Amino acid sequence: MRKLTAAGIITASLALGIAGAALADDYDQVTFAYATFNNIPTEETLDTVEEEINKITREKIGAEITLKPIGIADYSSSISLSLQAGEKIDVFQSLGDYVNCVTTGMAMDITDMVEEDAKESMELFSEEWLKACMVGGRLYGLPTNKPVALTNMVIYRKDIADELGIDMSQVNTVEDLTDVLLKVKEGHPEMTPMAPVENASIGLNRNYKELDSLGDDYHNPLGVLMGDSLEVVDLYSSEEFRKNCELAREWYENDLVMKDAATTTSMAAELMSSGNYFCYLAAYSYPEEDTAASLAAQMGNGLFEIGAKMVGDAYLGTSDINALTWMVTSNSKVSDAALKFLNLTFTDEDIINLVIYGLEGRDYVLDEEGFMSYPEGQDASTVPYTAQLSCGTFGTFFLQYPMAGTNKESIEWEKEQNETAKCSPAMGFTFDNSSVQTQYTACRNVISQYLPGLYCGSVDPATEIDSFVEALKGAGYEDILNAKAEQLKAWSEEQ
Repeated sequence: MRKLTAAGIITASLALGIAGAALADDYDQVTFAYATFNNIPTEETLDTVEEEINKITREKIGAEITLKPIGIADYSSSISLSLQAGEKIDVFQSLGDYVNCVTTGMAMDITDMVEEDAKESMELFSEEWLKACMVGGRLYGLPTNKPVALTNMVIYRKDIADELGIDMSQVNTVEDLTDVLLKVKEGHPEMTPMAPVENASIGLNRNYKELDSLGDDYHNPLGVLMGDSLEVVDLYSSEEFRKNCELAREWYENDLVMKDAATTTSMAAELMSSGNYFCYLAAYSYPEEDTAASLAAQMGNGLFEIGAKMVGDAYLGTSDINALTWMVTSNSKVSDAALKFLNLTFTDEDIINLVIYGLEGRDYVLDEEGFMSYPEGQDASTVPYTAQLSCGTFGTFFLQYPMAGTNKESIEWEKEQNETAKCSPAMGFTFDNSSVQTQYTACRNVISQYLPGLYCGSVDPATEIDSFVEALKGAGYEDILNAKAEQLKAWSEEQ
């Protein structure tokens, strides 16, 4: 055998390095941009999770994945700006604004790709669900495979409720909360009874019995259906909207809700963890006990018990299905690999749990029954990596490790909710807003000016609602309402 000289060793090492680089270049590079409600991990931490993912993806799809977590408050604007600037993003989620992602050219038409690149995922969905992700008969994404029948819930400090003798089982509507919040304020004047659930929302934007936003972001829809009617109406001129704004104003004036709710970027879990708030209002698609157990791991670190109480009924519109649609960017240079990775998030248990929970032993532990919890002495705010609060926005929810304290049998309840929840009469209809893009832009500028204050109580609805509606009309709102009505009529005649 020939012995290598020092120079030979260096030459060989360089050759191996070049070969390794060549091998790395053989893998498609896919950037996966996702929204997180948890802390953004460090680059070093992300590298460790990416490497475990890439051990799987190199072999299965010939690709390497770069994780790009973005805070939920900045997600939509960050994705839009990044794509406009030509930044590399290959996979992203619609996050409540599916139609806009399509009509503004952000999403790729994947109709002719899915049979080869995502066949397994396609088999998970009914025809009705897939139609909800189509515009003009073309498919632009895959909906999250999860319980989608959302129900408004109050998430609250059970220890405070017990201390003050508050029977939360008697809270059946959002309006019933007023007396509860007053009791909390009286018993704990140092606390703010209600926290915002997210930026510019205290949860009242979901306080409608049966509302279909017809493809719009449910936070700020422009033209909706209410009840069983197929008539497109203006939500902001409705009595239901006025009542929600008046309720928000009552809470605000009585110091029952965070004063900066309309402008804060703090999220509910963070605020509740501070111990300075009693409850928040949000929509979830899991049983009360499971919801409480899952959220308890995110707040309090065992210092107090969390409860959850439903205050409404589940209702399904097209937007409930396509609000969390996963898409390939229209400018992706590795679209096949991107769609193949997306397929793995729906079908590969190891991939989805790596994205959600990170590394076993460091970021989470599993018990003998397969329940996940955080390592002893740690929680969601201290482990290096977790995206647990985004669990219902990724791939197939039913492949994710259940959290300790939840019930595995709840999966059947959740599936039943998807099947039995009352559906909008326009289920499957998706509005194509491309003909009124200018009006959409103008109206959303108006909405951003008025709606946060109205929904959070910091402005007086007695005067501001009328000003809001007039400003919308001046921005071309009627054009949007008419276009929706025309498309919906044509769609209904084809059914």
